[in-house]
Amino acid sequence: MGLADLHVHTIYSFDGTASVPAVLQRARQVGLDVIAITDHDVVEGARLALDLAPVYGIEVIPGIEISTADGDLLALSVWERIAPGRSLIETVLAVRERGGVCIVPHPQARGLGMRSVAVPTLVKALLHPGVADTLVGVEAYNATALDRMGIATARLLTSGLNLASVGNSDAHVTAAIGLGATEFPGHTAADLLAALRARQTVAHRREEWSVFQILGSWLFGYLGSLSARLGMAIGLG
Repeated sequence: MGLADLHVHTIYSFDGTASVPAVLQRARQVGLDVIAITDHDVVEGARLALDLAPVYGIEVIPGIEISTADGDLLALSVWERIAPGRSLIETVLAVRERGGVCIVPHPQARGLGMRSVAVPTLVKALLHPGVADTLVGVEAYNATALDRMGIATARLLTSGLNLASVGNSDAHVTAAIGLGATEFPGHTAADLLAALRARQTVAHRREEWSVFQILGSWLFGYLGSLSARLGMAIGLG
């Protein structure tokens, strides 16, 4: 069985603190086979990770966390930015056109500006033609979301929706990578994507941080990454 973390942020996200090389190195250290870079509404970090991945001996799936009108959505196997602000259904269909797949992260969860898809919205979307074969999974475990009760409730409510069960870290700091992971048959990115479509993944819970660990590590990491963030902004400009 392979292990993947499909919800990781870098400094290309407005709230990420880790450089792309640091993310890849940490992912390998904690025994992950595959990682998805899913920065908020941008793909530059994912593209850089794809270029650097062979150096670190880990496979990368390019992704993005899209801010839809109905809540956040993870898109995997996409190489270009997908416009935020559209409905969940419209966004999933846009990912479908590009050959990608979608996962609903931290459903129902709230707190600190987190925007999550509500279960009734998810159920309605799955009834739309073309959505069910692209929206393939739900984050049954998120290691660093503050609203654990919301996620637990959503996990129970979505258990009968025929969606792949996914575990992720939602890491915004290097040390959190791999705290939540997804088990899948095989070891490659292609194996993982096939397992998601076949609903053959298992959410893997490794370690749970307290609220103080989550917030403290993020604040420390954010302050420490300011110079790197500024250099990145200058480079992109």
